[in-house]
Amino acid sequence: MESASFVVVGGSAGIGLEITRRLAAKGCPVVVISRSAVSVADLPGVTHLEADVTQDEIDIGSLPERVKGLVYCPGSIRLRPFHRLKEADFLADLQINLLGAVKAIQACLPGLKKADNPSSIVLFSTVAVGTGMPFHASIASAKGAIEGLTRALAAEFAPKIRVNAIAPSLTDTPLARTLLSDEGKRAAAADRHPLKRVGKAGDIAAAATYLLEDASSWITGQVLAVDGGMGALRTFK
Repeated sequence: MESASFVVVGGSAGIGLEITRRLAAKGCPVVVISRSAVSVADLPGVTHLEADVTQDEIDIGSLPERVKGLVYCPGSIRLRPFHRLKEADFLADLQINLLGAVKAIQACLPGLKKADNPSSIVLFSTVAVGTGMPFHASIASAKGAIEGLTRALAAEFAPKIRVNAIAPSLTDTPLARTLLSDEGKRAAAADRHPLKRVGKAGDIAAAATYLLEDASSWITGQVLAVDGGMGALRTFK
């Protein structure tokens, strides 16, 4: 991967932190936009920009002049029966998943256009968009909007900027802590996946890093399933 600047929104925890670590290990300058700098303070080549993308404007003047890649990681897991969901719940999921991504892309767009080679945007969907799951109405709606945004922007920005998304299944991160809070829940979640385990942050970060690299330069407009087989397979014994 060529030495260039990357922006990772939500890069100080979970999958975003793992992406930041992998980019830093490759010697890439990284700007992390998040509420806390504690976990990235000692990573070489990493600059922190404090902001809550659901509330704050992004300081465009603090962003790199040339942006090789942008990853938008913030998300939510709001699992409730449909009759218990309020309009405010749908709006909150759209705010963090869709509108925050729109804000980040618009802020970074001038820098993405200035990159020497085609730059890359990586967004996050969920397996629950393509595979109907109970209690996922709000988050699947918001992430479905992300998949639409991915394809629309991939068409609009081609050939200068590539846009792809990753659709994970349940991944062991702080965001999913309550769903994996004991060994019984963890074992049941693992058993639902054909590969018989839940995801790790590194599984998803490896895919995201690949989509940022020039090795993926002929990939755009795609939603890559990194889900332990959950979305495509049914195993019967």
